[in-house]
Amino acid sequence: MFVVGIFAVLAALLLPALNRSRARAQAILCMGNSRQLSFAWTMYSSENNSSLAYNLSPNMQQRSFAPTINPNWINNVMDWELTPGNTNQNFITQSILAPYASYSANIYHCPADHFLSDVQKAAGWTARVRSMSMNAMVGDPGIVLQNGGNINNPGFQQFVKESDFRDASSIFVFLDEHPDSIDDGYFLDTPPPAGGRAEWVDLPASYHNGGGSFSFADGHTEIHRWRSASTIRPVNNAGLPFVIPTGDTADFDWVIKHTSFSTQ
Repeated sequence: MFVVGIFAVLAALLLPALNRSRARAQAILCMGNSRQLSFAWTMYSSENNSSLAYNLSPNMQQRSFAPTINPNWINNVMDWELTPGNTNQNFITQSILAPYASYSANIYHCPADHFLSDVQKAAGWTARVRSMSMNAMVGDPGIVLQNGGNINNPGFQQFVKESDFRDASSIFVFLDEHPDSIDDGYFLDTPPPAGGRAEWVDLPASYHNGGGSFSFADGHTEIHRWRSASTIRPVNNAGLPFVIPTGDTADFDWVIKHTSFSTQ
């Protein structure tokens, strides 16, 4: 019994350390995936007259999804049902970034993202295929680009060419999106109207000890730690949007700041 007790104590001491080590390893792998995807994005631009990869927009008024057509950086839509877009890797070969990413599927997925609905688990699934989305203000969004601006987010700059960035290190391109909000590849939150409340329509993930993985237009990647408890939401298959509690908008403000530059 004494030996068993010793092993129990050792296990209790070691398990948290092992969990932390695993979390750090997953964060490193996630940043590596993001870095590879960012490299593919840069290579595409360099071979296409500095034009950024297409990032087609949904109809925000109708809350539809981005069109699943080419050319686009990604063209699958995910949900909590048995929809083919959750597991079908055809988007890997069809993506305009695919040739620059060696047709790799892993770089679109965070190793910490293992979330599935009950119906997906019952079907024997082990994971959905994508964790990453792209900043909606980066790339050609299609028909919503009017007079050089994005009508989904008026007052902010749309980056269509590499030369559009004034400070590439301050604008993110890719991020891990929260499992409850990820659907198409177009990530957009907009500032609230005057007197209005901020709300997360698309929510960043918090896989890495309360932080999310981001890659920026200058090529660097980082894990950004969230400050607000309301940002680090459990996965409950419930979807968004949700209104952010008053006085708890630090994370939302950070995301908006690094989404684009105000043109006003």
